[in-house]
Amino acid sequence: MRSLLICSTVALVLVVSIAAQGQVARAPRNAAEFDELFRQVSNWGRWGKDDQLGSANLVTEAKRRQAAALVKNGVSVSLAHNAITEKAADNPSPFEHTMNPGFFMDTYKVSYHGYAHSHIDALCHILYKDQTYNGYSRAEVNTEKGCTKLGIDNLKQGLITRAILIDIPRLKGVPFLEPGTAIYQEDVEAWEKMAGVKIQSGDAILLRTGRWARREKVGPWAVGRSAAGFHASIIPFIKARGVAIVGSDAASEVSPTLVAGVNLPVHTLLITALGINILDNQDLETLAETCAKLKKWEFMLTINPMPITGGTGSPMNTIATF
Repeated sequence: MRSLLICSTVALVLVVSIAAQGQVARAPRNAAEFDELFRQVSNWGRWGKDDQLGSANLVTEAKRRQAAALVKNGVSVSLAHNAITEKAADNPSPFEHTMNPGFFMDTYKVSYHGYAHSHIDALCHILYKDQTYNGYSRAEVNTEKGCTKLGIDNLKQGLITRAILIDIPRLKGVPFLEPGTAIYQEDVEAWEKMAGVKIQSGDAILLRTGRWARREKVGPWAVGRSAAGFHASIIPFIKARGVAIVGSDAASEVSPTLVAGVNLPVHTLLITALGINILDNQDLETLAETCAKLKKWEFMLTINPMPITGGTGSPMNTIATF
């Protein structure tokens, strides 16, 4: 009996070990492999040495017409989570709303980057080895008065494109993913098959992990340290499909990242290597319900950031229209 118990324990340890290795075994696993992947997928120079738009160049006039043609039901859904004014584990810098004297005017204050406020990242937001997207130096771009290149004002005309919701909790039959769950290429391909959609050039993809559903049930947690999201190995797939915009209900990447020695590998590869703007902290719960009700997982997405000259991003109320 004792021998059987020992064997069972050893077998369990081996299974757990193998499962853990399955999560960490994929490249990039470390900084050296990350560097190689960065070079492999880089879009630097693809649209010219002075390019300011990155993968937004893939949102063509034809793409906007395709997106508009998806509007059949006249239903619109906001992807913005209401401003969170209470300090919490995932919100160290709450949104501040102050009424001015007379109470008919008010003042807003928000430090929107992080894991609480719905926003878009500009292409000057993330650097790698002191360089931004397209190889501009930190000293050349990032100044105390704002970004001299790649600021969010480059998207003043807005982005209108076809978008696809990737609902991994629905794929797996759960209300939400547990923090630390990595999402790989095969998960996205399985979702495409299940939903009957295919990601195409110029599309926006929106990854639902169920972050806000989980927050509603168990309360806030330190999302920056523990979140479900894409593993960095998915980036070649994203480039090959010609994705223009990536968004999620957290920060798009799994945390812990499973890439030793690299902070925010997915953000860095998307923004700095590929030139893809990221939509962070989108509330995708109502969108997921609407998609399921209409049995439609593609829709028109409109992205209209505030044209702050040299801004590293902007708070956002992104709209999906069916």
